Amino acid sequence: MTVSREIRLKSRPVGVPTADNFELATVELPAPGAGEIQVRNSWMTVDPYMRGRMNDVKSYSPPFALGEAMQGGAVGEVIASNDPSFAVGDLVQSFFGWREAFNAPAGAVQKLDTFGLPPQTFLGVAGMPGMTAWVGLLKIAALKDGDIVFVSGAAGAVGSVVVQIAKLKGHTVIGSCGGADKVAFLKSIGCDEVIDYKAEKDLTAALGRVAPKGIDVYFENVGGEHMDAALACARPGGRFALCGMISQYNATGEMYGIKNLIQAVGKSLKLEGFIVSNHFQHLPEFLQDMSGWTKDGKLKWTETVDVGIENAPGAFLKLFKGENTGKMLVKLS
Repeated sequence: MTVSREIRLKSRPVGVPTADNFELATVELPAPGAGEIQVRNSWMTVDPYMRGRMNDVKSYSPPFALGEAMQGGAVGEVIASNDPSFAVGDLVQSFFGWREAFNAPAGAVQKLDTFGLPPQTFLGVAGMPGMTAWVGLLKIAALKDGDIVFVSGAAGAVGSVVVQIAKLKGHTVIGSCGGADKVAFLKSIGCDEVIDYKAEKDLTAALGRVAPKGIDVYFENVGGEHMDAALACARPGGRFALCGMISQYNATGEMYGIKNLIQAVGKSLKLEGFIVSNHFQHLPEFLQDMSGWTKDGKLKWTETVDVGIENAPGAFLKLFKGENTGKMLVKLS
């Protein structure tokens, strides 16, 4: 038997989740059955979209079940195999995060070719967050020569990649974030103008100040006042890639109402929401771009890392307090 600890959803949060919504449990894993492998995770990810899966509502992903191990991206090593396609020591990527080890059919995991990158980058810059940035900017917003790009939540896992891809392609980029440390980080990765929304009384005025010619592309990670500011400052024909709205995820009452959506009509704006899993046909092209940029030193990444499965809920809660810069990860011991 292999002993593994896992995080389960104990109760459904109302508003901002708390530590009481989670529980740590210990399980024993038998040897893998026919066609199965056993994996010990080394890294797992926590992501804002997981908040939606804690609600018992219909969405693009089914809700987490109470009393069962949660799910999420993970990278680990095969420690036992009962399938000829996997050998002990193989690195794999899976959706069996929030646990130290697991048994699964061989077809439920993906053998990981790291392209010479650290394995955990496939949970960040070379994984779902990086592909979300790439798809949103290049396919949804259809970045064009001369575009001025505005990114909310620009110091996060997705936003920081959006900033860098836009800069790699020669664009003026404006990012918003909260706090002096994140402002410094965004400047270090090439952001032309940075708005510290925590220090601004009027976000629309702040965006107008740093983008006097307006914006052509808005990459939406935050929602609320950020969307209003982007609508106000958009140039005719602007394109909005709606990736997420983290400011709304823990709302318990009436959500923030966009005040000036009428701007989308007069300016002929395109606003398109997207889920990255609907665009996996672009995965080979994304991996080619991302591996090349990272190997050439053209794209940087930063990680905020907590250690130990017992600290995974706390790492998740940091996302909603703005306590992460770049990708929030949990290293499993």
